[in-house]
Amino acid sequence: MIERAGTGPLRRLIVLRHAKSAWPEGVEDHRRPLAARGLRDAPAAGRALAEADCLPDLALCSPAVRARRTWELASAQWGTPPPVRYDRRLYGADVPELLEVVREAPREVETLLLVGHNPGLEELVLELAGDGLEDTLEQVRLKFPTSAIAVLTWRSTGWPALAPGTALLTAFTVPRGRKEKG
Repeated sequence: MIERAGTGPLRRLIVLRHAKSAWPEGVEDHRRPLAARGLRDAPAAGRALAEADCLPDLALCSPAVRARRTWELASAQWGTPPPVRYDRRLYGADVPELLEVVREAPREVETLLLVGHNPGLEELVLELAGDGLEDTLEQVRLKFPTSAIAVLTWRSTGWPALAPGTALLTAFTVPRGRKEKG
């Protein structure tokens, strides 16, 4: 277990960028569906979180179709998915807006999942990560692709204390589903 300066329980913020979306002509941005690759990758993201024993107590999700569908497919890989809150502030949010939403999480939530969009999510991870394995931080700096998962960890008595540079980036992965042969 990671020891961090601070008091309170170990908290984890899981940041999941929505899976690959399609670009159908005439469809508004917030209504864009997942592409075939996204339909494969979203469940892979759910499996990766389960295998890492990194399941959330609560999920906060953008209401955009591609984010909602990513959440649905990822959480379907778990025995009992946690509650989810769809928050329109997460659609197109920048770091201050994302932090505002995260800081509103209930005190009893120790692991929180945030499902949303770039560039906000990538910037949030880099802003919060005061420390981390340099290779892991460098991966995030290079690219935070669709279906990417970053896990930030710190000790705190509550979510309002989350501030830039206070977390440790403990994991970064980009799960990919397999194409069906045939």
